[in-house]
Amino acid sequence: MVKERLPEARERLRNEMHMFLLISAYLYACLGALLLYKAALLSPSGVHTLSLGFAAGKAMILAKFVLIGEAARIGARVESRSLLRLIVRRSVLFMALLIALTIVEELLIGRVHGHSMAQTLAGFREKSLPEVLAMCLLLLLILVPIVASIEMDRVLGRGALRRVLLGSPAPGRTTDTEQ
Repeated sequence: MVKERLPEARERLRNEMHMFLLISAYLYACLGALLLYKAALLSPSGVHTLSLGFAAGKAMILAKFVLIGEAARIGARVESRSLLRLIVRRSVLFMALLIALTIVEELLIGRVHGHSMAQTLAGFREKSLPEVLAMCLLLLLILVPIVASIEMDRVLGRGALRRVLLGSPAPGRTTDTEQ
């Protein structure tokens, strides 16, 4: 019985690691681009900072949070009239989950560094409302393609989206170079 489940568990682990790596890479590209933009804006002011290591770590943490949300089927249990509504609802719910888990993460990091919960929360209060709203909007815009690809893969059948995007064109269809 255990031997029968072992290949299934290996396959599930392989799929989960593949998803983790894909989501991490995508988030790293997005966060890296945002850090590069921030560095470009601050450079004329004499502030030179670009921590791509931070972007990599944050991308992996957020990717794991996304996988936790996916495993919990955040927003997928409620029936939706259209795929678009499902994608929008799940993206907003994922954003809320990531914000909540990021706050918990920051509280834990503050605790490890000897800060009280009040001190850590004070750091959040230092951010202006437009800055917080911009971060939330950017996070939402980053999440939409992740959620859309997950839902499209579910609708088309496991692996179909990948085959469509990375595979050869459908029979009878020409590519741009053949025309």
